Amino acid sequence: MAAGVGPDGTGRTTELLLALARDGGRPLGAQIEDQLRAAIRSGALKPGAAVPSTRDLARQLGVSRGLVVDAYAQLGAEGYLVVRQGARPRVAAAPGEEGGVDEPAPAPVPRYDFRPAMPDVSMFPRDAWLRCVRRALATMTDEDLGYGDPRGVPRLRAALADYLGRVRGVVSDPSRIVITSGYMQSEGLVCRALAAAGARRVAVERPGHPVQRAIVARAGLEPVPVDVDEQGLRVEDLDRAGADAVILTPAHQFPLGVPLSGERRTALLRWLRARDAIAVEDDYDAEYRYDRAAVGALQGLEPDRVVYAGSASKTLAPALRIAWLAVPPRLLAAVAAEKQLADRGTAHIEQHAFAEFLAAGELDRHLRRMRARYRARRDALVAALADTLPEATVEGIAAGLHATVRLPAGHDEGAILAAAGRRRVALETMAEYDGDGPPTLLLGYGQIAEAAIRPGVAEVAAAVRAAATTPSSSS
Repeated sequence: MAAGVGPDGTGRTTELLLALARDGGRPLGAQIEDQLRAAIRSGALKPGAAVPSTRDLARQLGVSRGLVVDAYAQLGAEGYLVVRQGARPRVAAAPGEEGGVDEPAPAPVPRYDFRPAMPDVSMFPRDAWLRCVRRALATMTDEDLGYGDPRGVPRLRAALADYLGRVRGVVSDPSRIVITSGYMQSEGLVCRALAAAGARRVAVERPGHPVQRAIVARAGLEPVPVDVDEQGLRVEDLDRAGADAVILTPAHQFPLGVPLSGERRTALLRWLRARDAIAVEDDYDAEYRYDRAAVGALQGLEPDRVVYAGSASKTLAPALRIAWLAVPPRLLAAVAAEKQLADRGTAHIEQHAFAEFLAAGELDRHLRRMRARYRARRDALVAALADTLPEATVEGIAAGLHATVRLPAGHDEGAILAAAGRRRVALETMAEYDGDGPPTLLLGYGQIAEAAIRPGVAEVAAAVRAAATTPSSSS
């Protein structure tokens, strides 16, 4: 049925899939009852879901309205439907014989959320983004609404090549930029391309994000942990690990927060050339720096052996699902082919909007605003920790969106997490990232208001004290 004013006068036409056998074996009204009853019992029609009006369903099925009226009345009597004069018929909130599977109750919202690596999505520039979406839609051609190049919209790839060269020192041209649907997809595409090229083992940072190891393994490669210290990845351990490639966060290591030192950068580039290997540079939050000069992208020093990976998740919002790769020529065809097989291309309307956003200078303006805001929050966090946890050592705060808070030996990270949870304080610990050093908390300041930081840190300190007086479960 065409869209417009529905037969029930509501302006909506609700479609419903029912298949009637007209061979006379079973009355049509009984078939309508049976199929609706079965759909509600199975959960195909959820509690509260609207169903077509009697007139609407009769027209869809090509039967008399009286048959549908009688079927709805019977289902209403049995408790499957709610049928009221003047209201749209709906599936009952507690339908007949079999209920659906209950969804788990959502976790309570933390009073103080110190989880790392999340930006302040409340500051997403909605008005500017909406303007860019409108401009993009106004200028997109009919051809732009098709599938297009799986590597991404040419206009966005060109804008990113310019932007990344300007702010991160990335050396690339638009043909080598691939737009993806988030960093996880980016890493997966590259790992599958590496596997196809004959790689077998990929070095990953320890401590590091467990998702990276999972993505490497899913591509059929072996993730090999290589330790990180105060100078970043221990490059001298790569040969011992037998790695064919390495994934690292050189500008701001996650979770330790240290940059890869100049000496280690030189050593890594030497290793890449000697082994003819590939590095994947996860540049997840390098735009946020406070007390140091910008650290240029590693890719700019060896563009033929380093894959550069960035995204809008930390700078704008994870919901955008826009990320990008600058790919060396030897992997480009394989990565583009993997992207084609993965989803045939990231959403084009959003890509055109992001190209407008970059061209209008909106990302630069947003980052300037957010650097000042995040720096103030970081300073508030450091001051509050100095007052309430003076025994702690705070590190990794020159850049990024979180601090590493080292505690004296003897503290139990698990007990602190539990005590914080009872206070509805969300945080993470180094153990969650395969860290085996001194007890360390990870406190993010991206998504917590500045005014909430001091009372939140007071609760963290209270959790630390409470955990210290509670016997460890391992004792």
